[in-house]
Amino acid sequence: MTRAWILPILLVLCGSVVATGLIFQGSPVQAAVFLLAFVLLAGVNSPLFFPRSMGALEAQRRSAVDGKPVIYWRAGCKYCMRLRFRLGRRARQLHWVDIWRDPAGAAAVREVNDGNETVPTVFVAGRPHVNPDHAWLREQLSSPEG
Repeated sequence: MTRAWILPILLVLCGSVVATGLIFQGSPVQAAVFLLAFVLLAGVNSPLFFPRSMGALEAQRRSAVDGKPVIYWRAGCKYCMRLRFRLGRRARQLHWVDIWRDPAGAAAVREVNDGNETVPTVFVAGRPHVNPDHAWLREQLSSPEG
């Protein structure tokens, strides 16, 4: 099991415990609502929510060919989730690298962030941008060179 799945699994387990307690108290509808909420929260915090990750070297190679940005992220990061939400369908146009799954990706992020694994770190045309504004990133996707 990788670190990326720890938080979603804990959320589902906690939701199950709460739902079980509510069922024993005679509130099956409330139990179902709580369990659904915890499952949805786990889904949003899971790697399944993000477009498929690839290795840093593959993302850099593809970015060099198509000019699209590379986003370094990790599961459970609220800033990564916010960026993903705000990009909407355009997020699938980008190259996503999960730094918890790819040591080269983690090293690339540490290199530009004074040794810290600060995400999201976005590389546009080879230049790093830490936690960029989603509107700015959308502009980069719309520009001829982005």
